[in-house]
Amino acid sequence: MPRHSRRLSILTAQEIEDMYGLPRFTENDRRVFFDLSQTERDLVDSVHTFSVAAHLILQLGYFKAKRQFFVYAHEAVVDDLAHICNCYFPERDITKIKALSKPTRLEQQQLILQLFDYRLCDATARIELEQKAQRVAILSTQPIFILRELLQYMTNQQLVIPGYTYLQDMVGRTVSGERRRTTLLLSQALTPDVKQQLEALLQADEGMYRISILKHEPKDFSYGELRQEVERRKFFHILYQFGQTFLVLAGLSNESVKYYASLVQFYTVYKLQRMAVTTTRLYLLCFAYHRFRQINDNLIDAFIHLVGQYERQAKFAAEEAAIKAMTQASANLQAAGQVLNLFIDTSIPSNTPFSEIKKKAFALLESERFAMVSDYMRNIEFDKTAFEWSYYGMLQHKFKLNLRHLFCNLHFEGLVDDAPLLNAVALLQELLRKGKSPRQAKPIDFPSSIITKALQRYMYTTSRKRKNKQLDVDRYEFLVYRLLRNALEAGNVYVKDSNDFRSFEDDLINAKRWQDKETLLREIGAPILLAPIQETLATFRVELEAKFKRVNERIENGNNKHIKIMGTGDKRRWSLIYPTEEEPINSPFYGQLPGIGIADLLWFVAKETGFLNAFIHVLERYVKQEADPRLILACIVAMGTNMGLWKMAEVSGLSYSSLLTTARNFLRVETLHAGNDMIANATANLPMFSQYDIDERKHSSSDGQRIETQIPTINARHASKYFALKKGVSAYTLVFNHVPCNAKIIGTHEHESHYVFDILHNNTTDVQPERHSTDTHGTNQVNFILLYAFGHQFAPRYRDLHKRISGLVGFHNLSHYDNYLIKLTRRVLDALVVKEWPNVQRILASLAQKDVTQATVVRKLSSYARQNQTKKALWELDNIRRMR
Repeated sequence: MPRHSRRLSILTAQEIEDMYGLPRFTENDRRVFFDLSQTERDLVDSVHTFSVAAHLILQLGYFKAKRQFFVYAHEAVVDDLAHICNCYFPERDITKIKALSKPTRLEQQQLILQLFDYRLCDATARIELEQKAQRVAILSTQPIFILRELLQYMTNQQLVIPGYTYLQDMVGRTVSGERRRTTLLLSQALTPDVKQQLEALLQADEGMYRISILKHEPKDFSYGELRQEVERRKFFHILYQFGQTFLVLAGLSNESVKYYASLVQFYTVYKLQRMAVTTTRLYLLCFAYHRFRQINDNLIDAFIHLVGQYERQAKFAAEEAAIKAMTQASANLQAAGQVLNLFIDTSIPSNTPFSEIKKKAFALLESERFAMVSDYMRNIEFDKTAFEWSYYGMLQHKFKLNLRHLFCNLHFEGLVDDAPLLNAVALLQELLRKGKSPRQAKPIDFPSSIITKALQRYMYTTSRKRKNKQLDVDRYEFLVYRLLRNALEAGNVYVKDSNDFRSFEDDLINAKRWQDKETLLREIGAPILLAPIQETLATFRVELEAKFKRVNERIENGNNKHIKIMGTGDKRRWSLIYPTEEEPINSPFYGQLPGIGIADLLWFVAKETGFLNAFIHVLERYVKQEADPRLILACIVAMGTNMGLWKMAEVSGLSYSSLLTTARNFLRVETLHAGNDMIANATANLPMFSQYDIDERKHSSSDGQRIETQIPTINARHASKYFALKKGVSAYTLVFNHVPCNAKIIGTHEHESHYVFDILHNNTTDVQPERHSTDTHGTNQVNFILLYAFGHQFAPRYRDLHKRISGLVGFHNLSHYDNYLIKLTRRVLDALVVKEWPNVQRILASLAQKDVTQATVVRKLSSYARQNQTKKALWELDNIRRMR
């Protein structure tokens, strides 16, 4: 296809060849694909002509490999025909095989379609396919995403895929049609105020375009950075309010909004101004909408982080105070002993006034130390909680300055159970938004039901002027912040205008779309979602009980050499036998390989994989600028090694301006992902790749690598174990046979288990693992069932296996397992699973869609803080799969 064809460039030439090219079989492939089942053999035996039978076997093998039909020259398939002759027609001469006539070839295709229950993509199927493309485009208008969804749809519907140019044209029509539809709706819906606000984004303000200023994200959680973020939020508020109504009207998904918003990040103001006005307005509106929700997420993250920081400071101060108090009390024991001697001192007359005795006692031990020493002698512990709350009084100026402006700019909602907290939040927000101090309000006006009995002694203090106890308003304010932080993390309180902290209901497929549940589930195609739950549980029961029996028998018989049995009778126990010697990390073979420069390596990989073709201009087909391979590779090295473009320009002789332009136009998340996919796919096609399979299973793993950040970012966190006093992030990477297939940058404070499903489900390479492993940090209450539902087996590596297998469940009463060495703790709650299955289906279907952030949903599902019947049912399914 010409470089500047009006068709969209979706796949590279190599990817097109991989999809549509004639299968290139190895001898092992031939043995697999040309092996005939009894039904297939009967079909071949019904053919009486040698040439026709040979071509039928050939087409059967090719169809099993690629689910397509091919027109081929004899020379291109001679090796495959030779294999077929050797296996099925050993007495025949391969040179006697003649080419098929077109009617015979088409007749064979019909026979194969009937055999595999497939159908051609005829006019009716193409109408359905175009309708599917239009539905997918509402989720995302990225061409590669639409194409992949269409290919998956055709696989599920058992359709033979049409030609690539047809799919190109369909995707192009769909993308253009979707953009025309949304821009037309936007033109009709725009109000003068919104239009003026959108135009203001492209205007210069004090020498800098406003949109450029609003793109900036806070570098950290300092007051100055967050104050600027709050101001950006205020600017976007009008556009966000309009976007809320318009985006629902237009039917745009979060993923589409995110995609359009990302284009604003990459385009310069000059390029945005050159586009069609309606298109630019759509991109800017989506950017404003997405940025507003992102700002809310940043403010909530900052709020949670700062409350936790103040809490840790108070706890640390209380620990130090407790140690200091104990040290001082023990140091004053000698003086305390002298005070006690006063009571048996015979030199003191018995009629001496007690005030005189007190003077003598205070001369020996200062009066303010008496209570501390008395508590120590009576073995009364230092009240750390009291000290913590008094310490919050010392922190009041800090937390008021840093938390109030975040707190006032967010709108919180929640469950009925959290009404007292929400009432307290509403009262505080009302006071602060009016510019009043909470101290100006009457203490009786503050909801007291949020103060637990254990905290009441710390919330109420007695002043010198008043003998009755009064509510300490500063402490109460921090209590509200602390309870709000806990409720946000648990999901009990949420912010509707947020991505990560909205209600769980908003993360799911909406009720209107879920009414067409059966169609949605068929499109997703996951077997567990289509089968009745009773059948699924029956299958689990058979598999689980057989596996549990077999595992125990192998341990009893001594066939499992990794388990050691200790004790006898009822006191028998088992433990794992760990290897005593560790294998070397690298084979000595690799030490013999010569070194190679990184530039030479990149040029070699580019030649072998063509990955540089993935770096297309941000304006795609609308520009004719070719990517300079030298500049692309220079930018990759500069950014990948943290060298930076300035330094690269100095050492390479390339101009900084050309490097900067190339980075802006060609390097972005989509192109980097596409380039990495091409390298991974090419590596997977090497014969050596499959040699790393474990037990002939495609086995991947994921783990996080801590990386110190060179520049401040809001996602970076302190982690003294990895960065000492500096900050860093975690690069969470999916690796398959030593090849990185997908990666995600997460904060070091985030739990890796929330990203396991995300990184697998959004893996866009051709390498699709069957089994996946993580360390203990990759496990939670839902990953077993989530990975199983979408075609993966979860096989984590536990640090403490004994601890992790506690809580095993079975389908029989516990007495059924009395003779087993490995014990179960309870019976499966199958009735609960059946009852809640429709709700579980909706959760799993939502995760399969690209309309939600999978990691956010998994975080909420695996949280212990908030539980309900549906979550318990999902956890129970996870318990069953954990046994497998």
